[in-house]
Amino acid sequence: MKVHPTYRNATENDIPALFALDLVAHKDTKRRKLICRAVASGMCFVARYGVTHIVAYGVMSCSFFENGFIEMLYVHSDFRRQRIGTALLRHMAKRCPTPKLFAATNSSNQPMRLLLEREGFCNSGIIQNLDEGDPELVYFKRRREK
Repeated sequence: MKVHPTYRNATENDIPALFALDLVAHKDTKRRKLICRAVASGMCFVARYGVTHIVAYGVMSCSFFENGFIEMLYVHSDFRRQRIGTALLRHMAKRCPTPKLFAATNSSNQPMRLLLEREGFCNSGIIQNLDEGDPELVYFKRRREK
């Protein structure tokens, strides 16, 4: 019998596991602060197996012109290509408090671009000069009105 991950809001108790999961957070204070702020605001979501094994997390905010914005979607390398990112993105979209949801990713991040397009996000623009030589692609999805 295959065990499926569960999805829920991250709690303060999850923060050490999120730091351990995210390789960037190992060395980047800004990433750790982002995780802490997102957990405190109730806008960090996790995918986990069992009680404690977190395999992915996502961060959403409403700071992008007061619209929902997926700031981060991170899946542990051992769990990629198993539709966990897809399920986590859907979980976050259902909890988005605004009718518009945006996301952005580097042009070089082909897996994330494909995920967003597969989930009905459309191209909404390009931001140059954030990462030298790798523009940020902005995506948009209109959510169904509740």
